[in-house]
Amino acid sequence: MYTDIVMDHFKNPRNMGRIDDAQMLIQVGDPGCGDSLLIFMKIEDDVLVDIKYKIYGCAAAIATSSLGSEMAKGKTLDELLEFKAEDVSKALGGLPDEKEHCSNLIASALHAGIIEYRVNRNDPDKEPLAERQVSPLLDHQLIDS
Repeated sequence: MYTDIVMDHFKNPRNMGRIDDAQMLIQVGDPGCGDSLLIFMKIEDDVLVDIKYKIYGCAAAIATSSLGSEMAKGKTLDELLEFKAEDVSKALGGLPDEKEHCSNLIASALHAGIIEYRVNRNDPDKEPLAERQVSPLLDHQLIDS
């Protein structure tokens, strides 16, 4: 059912955790299956220098988040805007048809984070990090570093 690469990333997920000084905190989810992904992004000079995540989901959701985070780290924001769910699925050696949607989580979160970061990075009215709450599923928000 799953490739060896999928099983490796499921059993040994990379980059799981949080970044306390992240510039972006993005949460996305799939209401159809209940998967939920929360990513923390640290950006310097328009490069994603670190990414961590917390995930609630199936083996495919965990594996796509793990490998997707590895693929994203070190890329420029422009490169990440070209990042596609299919890139993750292909790098994993494919996913069963009913699990292909799982790779959308990491791609959607990255795209939302980059767009929000670019729109709001110079916003003087941002709330302090301590006053921000984790957003609900399918929403995202900017956090201060």
